[in-house]
Amino acid sequence: MSKSNSCCASVIMPPSALDRLASLHIDYPMLFELRNAAAERVSHCGVLEFIAEEGMIYMPYWMMENMLLQEGDIIRVKNVTLPKGTYVKLQPHTKDFLDISNPKAILETTLRNFSCLTTGDSIMVAYNNKKYYIDIVETKPSNAISIIETDCEVDFAPPLDYKEPEKPIAPFSARKAPEAANETPAETEPKFNPFSGTGRRLDGKPLNYQPPPLSSSGSKDKKPDVPNGKLVFGSNANRTKETGKEKESKQEPAPAKEKEETQFQAFTGKKYSLRG
Repeated sequence: MSKSNSCCASVIMPPSALDRLASLHIDYPMLFELRNAAAERVSHCGVLEFIAEEGMIYMPYWMMENMLLQEGDIIRVKNVTLPKGTYVKLQPHTKDFLDISNPKAILETTLRNFSCLTTGDSIMVAYNNKKYYIDIVETKPSNAISIIETDCEVDFAPPLDYKEPEKPIAPFSARKAPEAANETPAETEPKFNPFSGTGRRLDGKPLNYQPPPLSSSGSKDKKPDVPNGKLVFGSNANRTKETGKEKESKQEPAPAKEKEETQFQAFTGKKYSLRG
């Protein structure tokens, strides 16, 4: 066995191999299984020519690397029939391959030199004086497929040296800003004032005493607008306005009437006995 500089996936065999294959009933195109028993590595390939020296075959150097072979090692060659491939998943070694302007076209051109693919192998793609290595991650319908005259779906896995971009950590000031924005509405929430209505007498008589205004300023000239952060329910605002006008119209309240109204006595009715 010797190495060749060709980048295709085919080997060169001696003429005696052709004579032996011609006497057998084999399927075309000719496909072969390569087995390195010492390293327990298996791959598949096609044949390019039958012009090698007897007892030797020539194969590309990258195929020798896949098989863990050195020049002069022994390898077993067997004719096989492989199913046509329907799916193959590839994984580039470096992300530089994805930087090519049209990697799909380059890959299609390169795979024309291949007759079959094997799961676990690494193929070499030469482009613009640079070599790109790609792993065969998965093949369907079997671990070894033929890609001659077949429509095969190709999928790409992330390159081996690909790293996901780290998520930027928000600074402390940026995290604190939304918290402060959420706290501001709590300051403007309306405050509930209990017992803000008017008083009533038990005897049903009107009450001359007016409750103090809700606002702390208590100015007579100030309009009874609703203050910020507080609630004024229903008729309280109108009642405050009416009682303010009544207070201005009365200059001197009648002392006798006020005295009469304030002298309320409970339980002043007539008593009765249960005996009759």
